[in-house]
Amino acid sequence: MKQSFVFSGSGGQGIMSAGITLAQTAIDMGKHATYLPEYGPEQRGGSAKCTVVISDEPIISPLPKCCDNLIVMNEQAYAKFFEDLKSGGVLLANASRVKEANDRDDVTAILAPVDDIALGLGNPRAANIVLLGVLIGATGVVSREAFVKSLEKKFKAKKPEVLAMNIQALDQGIALGKK
Repeated sequence: MKQSFVFSGSGGQGIMSAGITLAQTAIDMGKHATYLPEYGPEQRGGSAKCTVVISDEPIISPLPKCCDNLIVMNEQAYAKFFEDLKSGGVLLANASRVKEANDRDDVTAILAPVDDIALGLGNPRAANIVLLGVLIGATGVVSREAFVKSLEKKFKAKKPEVLAMNIQALDQGIALGKK
């Protein structure tokens, strides 16, 4: 099965990190994956977008015409890319910043307050991990175990508390995504 994911938000929200970590996790699970980052002309705080395609078969094109899953971290990303979500797709939005989402009845919308959850964990930079947890819980695109291994690689040079907090962020997101 092939799925496409568009992650979008502002620079500094962990958009690129989320996309590449998801793609790497899929590869570690034996799947095929592509990661294509796109940056706005601005520095930190400007627009950020990446496209990830995950498939059981080789991937011919890393850029789908429409995406299966749209993951947005702010209102601007939602407004800009919502029409690129295909019918039957999944919208995952950061409800801490996207207040009104999904005026279409042909997509599934999941609004999760990922900024608020990350703040509750003591690290607002963990919002992208919460968001990935929601995505994993809702779609099952990669396993929790494989993603934890990716987190272990990513944070191996950090203090053990950083990894533990990110795993907690992931688990809270997964629980939300399964609802």
